[in-house]
Amino acid sequence: MEQLPPKLQEIIKLFQSVEEPKAKYEQLMFYGKNLNPLDTQFKTRENKVEGCVSQVWVRAYLDQDKNVFYQADSDSVLTKGLAALLVNGLSGRPVQEVLRISPDFAVLLGLQQSLTPSRNNGFLNMLKLMQRKALELLIEAEKGDGSSGNGQIANDNSEKPVENSTLDSKVDEDSGVGFSSSKNGEDSSSGLGSRGTRIKKKLEKELSPIELEVEDVSYQHAGHAGVRGSDGETHFNVRIVSKEFEGKSLVKRHRLIYGLLDEELQTGLHALSIVAKTPSEVEAK
Repeated sequence: MEQLPPKLQEIIKLFQSVEEPKAKYEQLMFYGKNLNPLDTQFKTRENKVEGCVSQVWVRAYLDQDKNVFYQADSDSVLTKGLAALLVNGLSGRPVQEVLRISPDFAVLLGLQQSLTPSRNNGFLNMLKLMQRKALELLIEAEKGDGSSGNGQIANDNSEKPVENSTLDSKVDEDSGVGFSSSKNGEDSSSGLGSRGTRIKKKLEKELSPIELEVEDVSYQHAGHAGVRGSDGETHFNVRIVSKEFEGKSLVKRHRLIYGLLDEELQTGLHALSIVAKTPSEVEAK
């Protein structure tokens, strides 16, 4: 918990001090009622959180010191409360600090009993979107083009924005659907379709990974805009450990992977969730 932003730590401690689930729920509602509404112009498809029962929108922008700030809104007071926790807890912090946050911190809030599984999942999706926006803003700032107020910035190769792309914060999935992994050169592509197999082979060829896991989670996004007009393989989780990342920042590691998969991104790959580590980082844990 010490690694979390100070304001987020305060919020967690506040919720931990409340023992009754009903009181936690009321506290959450209070946060929602006090969140400033988001201007209608920012309630766009690009700012909308996918996978939420209610409609939720998140806007992000950077200040001159490259600290990220958020605004959010929802048509549900409860969901608005969840968004407010993240807005209040993450705003004003350096982008890299936001990107390092693991979704595991949600357990510390003690809200699981007060929320349905779909609400909990929506909360994690909000965090993913906020991290993805922070990453895109930082990439754009590093390019020297300035920061945008709507948080919708293409990645370093100028392809369309990649949704739900996060830094080292992938939520583990227990389904095992479409999952393939290889270690120390061991090849296994079972469970992957043609695109997943291409992604895996491309990363193996160019990055010589010590560990590589490619998971097709497109089934979780049925009806999503990225699925239409494609072969159905649109959303992937990638975890890769490679010496090629040595000396590279997290942002540059993502740029490298985006560049290698540029052809896939232009032909239907809609979303990547990336965990990119060096061998030394893995051994240190």
